[in-house]
Amino acid sequence: MKSQWECFLQNLGVWEGSFTNFSPQGTLLKDTPSRLSLEDLNNNQTVRLTLSRSGMDDVKREFSSVGGGLLFFENGSFSEGLIQLGPFSEFGGELAFVHENRRLRLVQLFDKTGQLNELTLIREHLAGTPAAERPPLQINDLLGEWQGQAVTIYRDLRSPDIYSTTLKIQLDDTGRLIQSTSFGERTITSTAIIKGSIVLFDQDPQKQVQVLLLPDGASATSPLKVQLRQPLFLEAGWLIQPNLRLRMIRSYNEKGEWVSLTLVTEEKTQR
Repeated sequence: MKSQWECFLQNLGVWEGSFTNFSPQGTLLKDTPSRLSLEDLNNNQTVRLTLSRSGMDDVKREFSSVGGGLLFFENGSFSEGLIQLGPFSEFGGELAFVHENRRLRLVQLFDKTGQLNELTLIREHLAGTPAAERPPLQINDLLGEWQGQAVTIYRDLRSPDIYSTTLKIQLDDTGRLIQSTSFGERTITSTAIIKGSIVLFDQDPQKQVQVLLLPDGASATSPLKVQLRQPLFLEAGWLIQPNLRLRMIRSYNEKGEWVSLTLVTEEKTQR
């Protein structure tokens, strides 16, 4: 097992791309070119982060360790966010994939009333390499059966759990989406309505969850409202090939405590 610091070092380099802001309804609000440098100092003992975005002051940070609300997988993919959901406070998290010369990061933010407020999609490639992007995600890209392997890592850094997953997505005769997720011995089935680029799981009016279909094969799964004393999760997806998709899930328990992070790598086996 690599240490968390070694996993962080998988992100070294100069990443060029953009920060794209969306409303909760998927309306594009702003697109800002970006350049983010992660350089090692003192023989990888320290990492300096410099983020430049047009029209904004540079952001500079230095790291000599990682922790808190931040966890990394062995390939460098990671998530950072609040470790506790509190009353009358803003809430959010970032989910970030690293694949070959590309990174795709998603930030989901909720306001002080718990309502989903804004999403930021960050698409990056290593400087000097091709910036090839996937088309915007469509419902048809997701239909079928996906077999995957999940790795769950924990805040307390206990040994990861590794297990197989199955995801089936289909449409019924009325055009409603039916999703069945299996992991271990558990299977969860849920249904949703499709409104353009939004898939809304609306069975429980008090716990509505939406999936927003985004550029570059990305998706954002968010509760429309985060609630105290209810478990919740934030999820991002990235279709990197027609039959290969990554998903990352940041999970909180009923006390509002962040407990784990899961990375699913899944392949479509049936259309």
